Amino acid sequence: MKIDHIRTFLEIAASGSFSQAADHLNVTQSTISGRIKSMEDRFGRALFVRGHSGVELTSAGQRLRRYAEGIERLWQQSQQQLALPEGYRTVLALGAQVSLWERLILDWMPRMRRQAPTVALQVQADYSNSLMRQLSDGLLDICVMYQPRHAAGLVIEDLFEETLVMASREPRDVSMDWVEDYVFVDWGDTFHADHSEAFPDLETPAVSVGLGALGLQYILQNGGSGYFPRRMVDPLVAAGELHLVRGAPTARRPAYVVYTDDPKDPEVLALALDILRDIAKDAEKT
Repeated sequence: MKIDHIRTFLEIAASGSFSQAADHLNVTQSTISGRIKSMEDRFGRALFVRGHSGVELTSAGQRLRRYAEGIERLWQQSQQQLALPEGYRTVLALGAQVSLWERLILDWMPRMRRQAPTVALQVQADYSNSLMRQLSDGLLDICVMYQPRHAAGLVIEDLFEETLVMASREPRDVSMDWVEDYVFVDWGDTFHADHSEAFPDLETPAVSVGLGALGLQYILQNGGSGYFPRRMVDPLVAAGELHLVRGAPTARRPAYVVYTDDPKDPEVLALALDILRDIAKDAEKT
């Protein structure tokens, strides 16, 4: 069976639509239909049935999906290994939360290259949900993120904890009227708990954002206050662009490293983790 057929089947299963699958795979809808018909003829079973909101997997399709995901995963892993240049023994794939690049990964990459010159690195930035999915699928070996999910075959380890501080465009005290232009930045579940404990009566702010960099730029341009990692705030405080809000409690944002419990190269994984842990120790001191 062709890998294109497997990918088409998985794309339709994910999108619930032949037309969307055709768009995502950049082929015609007739090509999509032909691939699925070929698979159904081979298995002698219908794989999809049309429903009210699109197409749905039949019971046979649901059973096939588990195997198809494994085939796709093995195919991508084999491509990574076969594409290695001469002189490289293996490839290590790491994914990191977007806001952790400067914090950890830019230091990790050159240290890893120095200590493991025969290991090719594949590094990408993404968000927690996507990283967890790729890690579970075997497309990544290590992930560094803020909000991991427990899953079979994966190890979740505390890496470091960031301190979040309230900063304002203008000097102010937490007892002053700061709520009106307060910007709530969503830093995850642990921050939510700390924030609710510190400000139990706070009503929903007029502005809420899910990306720290966006919240920071908004405050710098329009005024207001919000919580940000101390590492982001300190240079701006020193430059007089921001001010720490006097009397405001700090909050926490833990970061984690997640990795498979059955690595393809345990020695390389152990080295990569040790380097991350060393960098994280230094990061907590700053």
